[in-house]
Amino acid sequence: MGTRVALFFLFACLSMACARRHASAAVGFNYADALEKSILFFEGQRSGKLPPGQRLSWRGDSGMSDGASNHVDLVGGYYDAGDNVKFGLPMAFTTTMLSWTAVRWSTDYLIKAATAAPDTLFVQVADPNVDHRCWERPEDMDTPRSVYKVTSQSPGSDVAAETAAALAAASIVFRAVDPAYSKKLIQTAMMVFDFADRHRGSYSDSLSSVVCPFYCSYSGYHDELLWGASWLQMASENTSYMSYINSNGHTLGAEEDDFSFSWDDKRVGTKVLLSRGFLQNRVEALQVYKIHADNYICSLIPGTPGFQAQGLLYRGSESNLQYVTSTAFILLTYAKYLDSNGGSALCGGGATTITAGDLVSLAKKQVDYILGKNPANMSYMVGFGERYPQQVHHRGSSLPSVRAHPSPVPCNEGFRYLYSSSPNPNLLVGAVVGGPDNRDGFSDYRNNYQQTEPATYINAPLVGALAYFAAAGKP
Repeated sequence: MGTRVALFFLFACLSMACARRHASAAVGFNYADALEKSILFFEGQRSGKLPPGQRLSWRGDSGMSDGASNHVDLVGGYYDAGDNVKFGLPMAFTTTMLSWTAVRWSTDYLIKAATAAPDTLFVQVADPNVDHRCWERPEDMDTPRSVYKVTSQSPGSDVAAETAAALAAASIVFRAVDPAYSKKLIQTAMMVFDFADRHRGSYSDSLSSVVCPFYCSYSGYHDELLWGASWLQMASENTSYMSYINSNGHTLGAEEDDFSFSWDDKRVGTKVLLSRGFLQNRVEALQVYKIHADNYICSLIPGTPGFQAQGLLYRGSESNLQYVTSTAFILLTYAKYLDSNGGSALCGGGATTITAGDLVSLAKKQVDYILGKNPANMSYMVGFGERYPQQVHHRGSSLPSVRAHPSPVPCNEGFRYLYSSSPNPNLLVGAVVGGPDNRDGFSDYRNNYQQTEPATYINAPLVGALAYFAAAGKP
């Protein structure tokens, strides 16, 4: 209970003033209930020794020897989606997003990954090509837990800089409640960022088939370097990071427009994050980021391409809701920054003005669609509302619980549960699945991973958005 309350209030305190001014936008769903469920989902994704307070009791300890093959401790962290692989890039992005609401389970793991060996960052546990040949519970894993790392000879600036961003963002959250831990986070973040910047290269090139096509760094590593420096500047207030941003911004994409924000592409997030310095502190060197943040906002105004008939943002056929939740979060964050000084987004050379209230309304429309205001009249969050996905593409949720079926379910025997037409026996409460297609259609079949697989990076931005609307709805 304490964790739930802390997670809620840490974000709510950040957004309360803006939420109060737009309180009418919160009318609709029970956002506090959705918030609690969205946080609970992460307990279903835990790897390692589970704590006594674990609420999703159908899960058990797993991955207890992770890292042993390389003589390092990589126990813990999160499985990213419905398989049993721990991918570093999406996990770090998830942590960065959740650091607006606080998460320690993941930061403890990232510190281990960053400090186990000098000039090395451990970025993945398990080969997905091998893991995907089995359908088994994380508690039963008998496939090799291979460990993958980036080094000075095999660089990974993208995953390293995102890890630095995650640790820096988390240090802000823990600054008041655990100063010693906060200091450890920021010191580790600085070290990892220095490693990312000194040894430049993409982890997709260094690790090839074990990260691609699963989590290739399609956008390259420039966006993560600027993103990481931005978070370090905010968290440390060390002027060297502002100097880095000013000196390297052009090369790293400061003047590039992009129209999505995800575990792979951080350009939009960086523009919004750095625009805060211009909006709130009038740092003139950061005005360019406000201009490009506005360009992103202008691409989302009603009537622009990219929305389905019923108003849902659509970016791709596979796991589209990851873009919806990240967009809703970015809209609310930018609304907060604009609201802090009465600013607005300017489109068409100033011909159209977009207010903070406009951004809140658009974000609410996306969140409400996920929660049930859609043509299917169903929630895409498991356990929320009367109708929600039943055949979630998730090993632990779809196989019998270790409590109900203590003996192992071997690798190949598990596939009969994958192809079963029965609902999942274990409710993965709060999980948001990939979502509908471009015609608002949804096929609730477990093997339809494009639509029914949940992921930490779908939920993480939604936690912040739900906290905003839960706070806005309080009297």
